[in-house]
Amino acid sequence: MADITRRLGFRHLRSAPTSHIRHLRGGQLAHEGVGLAFWFRPLTAAISEVPADDRELAMMFHARTADFQDLAVQATVTYRISDPAIAATRMDFGIDPDTGAWRAEPLAQLATLLTETAQQHALQLIARTPLADTLVDGVTAVRERISEGLAAEPRLGEIGLTVLAVRVTAVRPEAELERALRTPAREQVQQEADRATYERRAVAVERERAIAENELASQIELARREEELVAQQGTNARREAEQKAAADAVRTDAEASRRTRLAVAEAEAAGTLAAQQAEAARTMGEAKAAAEAAWLTAHQQVGPEILQALALIRLAEHLPRIDSITLTPDVLTGLLTRLSTPLPAAGADAPTTPTTPTAPAAAAAPAAPAAPARDTNRPGR
Repeated sequence: MADITRRLGFRHLRSAPTSHIRHLRGGQLAHEGVGLAFWFRPLTAAISEVPADDRELAMMFHARTADFQDLAVQATVTYRISDPAIAATRMDFGIDPDTGAWRAEPLAQLATLLTETAQQHALQLIARTPLADTLVDGVTAVRERISEGLAAEPRLGEIGLTVLAVRVTAVRPEAELERALRTPAREQVQQEADRATYERRAVAVERERAIAENELASQIELARREEELVAQQGTNARREAEQKAAADAVRTDAEASRRTRLAVAEAEAAGTLAAQQAEAARTMGEAKAAAEAAWLTAHQQVGPEILQALALIRLAEHLPRIDSITLTPDVLTGLLTRLSTPLPAAGADAPTTPTTPTAPAAAAAPAAPAAPARDTNRPGR
């Protein structure tokens, strides 16, 4: 739509580059072309604006096939007004000099003309074609038929209209019919899918059987090898037992031989030790006898007083400790009497009958067996 500006009773028009402007003043052509800008007087001007760009017209119509089935055809037509001067004279493209808007609806008239013309040619084709053929080749056939019909339409050329392209986007039956037509194809596809499923299952079963056979063969082979292994282990165990028995026999013989030699050596050593012990015992006995004889000889040569003193010493060694002793007058009298008696001269014959009491002699008597008691701690006893 052109832009119109008011100034002091005049109007200024500025058109778009895609709009063809035709200005008549007093019935005479004053301005004509695209993208014009000029001043005019609204009382004497007659202005037409014809679009010069390419336009798209979408159309949708229903048709009936040869077997009486309804179809919906969806198409798009691209057109252009190639001769705006002729179109302005054949159709009302005049605009209001104050607002620039079209006084009529020329584009709607063009759309109606193109739609009815295209629908007429499409209906003639579809009415002679069965539904199946229309659905298979309908898009191409309808497009070619509409293009040929619009190109051959004389009225379009008379108004300066040129059809550039025709596109048919869909030839579709009704929803119920389309669903019914899809059913066989769906069933066939489902059958193919089922057949593929069954084949896949059959192949899977065959593979599972092959796998089971391989596993069974593997188990049989494994059992055979286990049998061989058990036999070999038994043979190895028997050989090991035989070798151990032979080694034990050799070890037993060696141990018996060693023990025999050790027993012989111990016997020989025991005999030698026994002889040595016997010899030592005999020598010790002789030494002990000589010591006893010397001890007795020494005791026989001393007097009773010494024997009594030795006996008291020996007795004191075996008695418990005495912290204090009480001497009675009788004991002191006897001791003093003994001490005052003179001893016989050396070498003189001892009197046959003692004049002193027999108590010291009796006291000396137990001293004789005391000597062997002390000698029991000597080595060799």
